[in-house]
Amino acid sequence: MKLQRVGAAGAERPVVVDGEQAYDLSPLTRDIDGEFLAADGISAVAAALAAGTLSPADISGERIGAPIARPQAVWCIGMNYAAHAAESGSEPPKIPVLFFKTPNTVVGPYDDVLIPRGSAKTDWEVELAVVIGARARYLDSPEEAMKYVAGYAISNDVSERAFQLEQSGGQWSKGKCCETFNPLGPALVPASELNPKDLRLRSFVNGEPRQDSTTADLIFDVAYLVWHLSQYAVLEPGDVINTGTPEGVALSGRFPYLRPGDVVELEIEGIGRMRQTFRAA
Repeated sequence: MKLQRVGAAGAERPVVVDGEQAYDLSPLTRDIDGEFLAADGISAVAAALAAGTLSPADISGERIGAPIARPQAVWCIGMNYAAHAAESGSEPPKIPVLFFKTPNTVVGPYDDVLIPRGSAKTDWEVELAVVIGARARYLDSPEEAMKYVAGYAISNDVSERAFQLEQSGGQWSKGKCCETFNPLGPALVPASELNPKDLRLRSFVNGEPRQDSTTADLIFDVAYLVWHLSQYAVLEPGDVINTGTPEGVALSGRFPYLRPGDVVELEIEGIGRMRQTFRAA
C-alpha cells in the first residue's frame, strides 16, 4: 500500500492506494501528518484495508500533494555518496554532514519548481527521503533506530549552487531554502514494505539520464542516520530526512544547470517516479 495526499495545495485529503485502487482515509484521519504517524496510523490503515471497511476514492486527474503534511523539520545529509563527494571536490565525510531546509520548501511530486531570481546554477538531486514515525531521542543503536521510521518517499533536494557555495558565508541553506526547492512523493511507502539498503535511484533531465546509483552506496545508511541525529536533536513524527544524492548532478561540470522549461524526472525502485517542470520565479 502507498499513502498519498490529493487535492489542491493547502486542501489535500488523505488516501491509500492498494494496487490500482485508491481508498478514502478521511474516516481514519484528517491528514497524513505527525499526529497520524505517532498514533500508529499506518497500522490502522493496513487493518482497515484488510477488513474491507474503506470506501473507494476516484482520484483520477487530481493533483498529488506531498505525502506528509508540512513537517516541522527537513533534515538533510550532505555528501553521503562517495562519488558525489568527489564530484563536489570533497573527501568523503567521516561523520554525517547536516544542513536544513525550511518546511515550506516541500511541495508535491508533480508541482512546478521555481528557479530563483538571479539564479544561474539551479541543480537537481534525487534522494531517498525517510519519514519519522515516532519521537526519537538518544536512541541506543542504529538497529533500534529502524523502529522509528514510518516510511519512505522520493525527494528532489533542489539546490542553487552559487547561493549554496559562493554566497553562503559558510553555510549551505541559502542555496537550499528557495521556494518549491523540495518536491516530495509521489507516495509514502510504509517501512514494513520496503528495504532501504539497496534501492536503485535515477534522475533524468529532459529525458536524458543523469544519476543512476543505488542506496547500497550510501556512506551512512538509514539506520545510522536516524540513530546519529537522535544523539544531537529530537526527531519528531512527520520529520523528513533527505539522505543524500549520488553523482551525476550539474555541479560536476558534466551537465548544464537547469533553465526555465526544463523537465526533471526522478525515480526510486519500490516507490515510484515523479516529475517537475522548472519555471522562472
